[in-house]
Amino acid sequence: MSPTFESLGVSADLSAALAARGITTAFPIQAMSIPDGLAGRDICGKAKTGSGKTLAFGIPVIERLAKAQPGRPTAIALVPTRELATQVRDELVELAATRDLTVEAIYGGADIEKQIKLLRRGVDFIVATPGRMIDLIERKEVTVADVSHIVIDEADRMADMGFMPQVEWVLRNAKNVQQSLLFSATLDGAVDGLVQRYQTDPVVHEVISETVTVDLMEHRFIQVHQMDKPKVAASIANSSGRILFFTRTKRGADRLAEQLEKEGVTAAAIHGDLRQSAREKALATFSAGGLKALVATDVAARGIHVDDVDVVVHYDPPEDHKTYLHRSGRTARAGESGLVVTLVLWDQELEIKRLQKRIGINMPLVEMFSNDPRLADLASWDPEAASA
Repeated sequence: MSPTFESLGVSADLSAALAARGITTAFPIQAMSIPDGLAGRDICGKAKTGSGKTLAFGIPVIERLAKAQPGRPTAIALVPTRELATQVRDELVELAATRDLTVEAIYGGADIEKQIKLLRRGVDFIVATPGRMIDLIERKEVTVADVSHIVIDEADRMADMGFMPQVEWVLRNAKNVQQSLLFSATLDGAVDGLVQRYQTDPVVHEVISETVTVDLMEHRFIQVHQMDKPKVAASIANSSGRILFFTRTKRGADRLAEQLEKEGVTAAAIHGDLRQSAREKALATFSAGGLKALVATDVAARGIHVDDVDVVVHYDPPEDHKTYLHRSGRTARAGESGLVVTLVLWDQELEIKRLQKRIGINMPLVEMFSNDPRLADLASWDPEAASA
């Protein structure tokens, strides 16, 4: 039985605010981290996207946070992408309001003057991308001198994206930090260096390894023909709930979104060439159920945080097994199972077999055309039986 937030030591007012949103019991990473967080310990959490870590760090910070002076926040969460910044803010803003605390997202690509106005009014808890945070510090619009609580979220992705120097710059300048909470899917290399240098005797909490996640998913590998491939994609989309397609290139994402629309599937592409407002709009429409399919590149996908994705389709096979797991992890979130489909052209067979080996799956590649009735319910169809 999952513990309640009260039983973890969360105050009655915050527990009630969570309950009002239908959140009454804690996910594993929350159950592990919240008591130590409330006790003021530094936390080093190993947890993947979708495990509930925003509340794992948000609740302890909000419980212990003092009001801030204008331009002098008392808490900062550093995150790798704009999308994650807005998502973390949205998740915590009501909870913080219970304590008369404000949470704002500060990120590049948005109007800096508007952000400066917010900071001058006073923000208690800033959720920021590292580059924009440094920009505002250098303009003397904000200082980290009063920051008592600092969160580093998705530290491994910040390392992958080359943000570590900026993250360390902020950490070095925040000299009055009483508590740091770091969350990452992996705790090696540059992330370990961060833990060693900037955390004091952190308590380490780990949730579910990648292999367990693989077991939560249903995997299907379908051999398709180049000309028929978009129609196969549309057939899968038409018989699924919300579906996320991955392509290797931005042009490929745009092209597939157009082809799906032609086949009667409402779709939008998100990638780095689109304006931030367009990406946010597509994501919001998809989240609200106004779009059937979202087509993303790997880079754009780093910022996608949408629960309840029913199917992930690798329209273009991933570069490596890590990318396969990262993409596929958009389904099977927070303990739900999900379907992951890989479309394979004849000249990609070998790389798919190698990929399967790396993720510990041995599954036949089954040829299908877009009129194949099995596409209507891939989850319940047994590929092993089909190849026998």
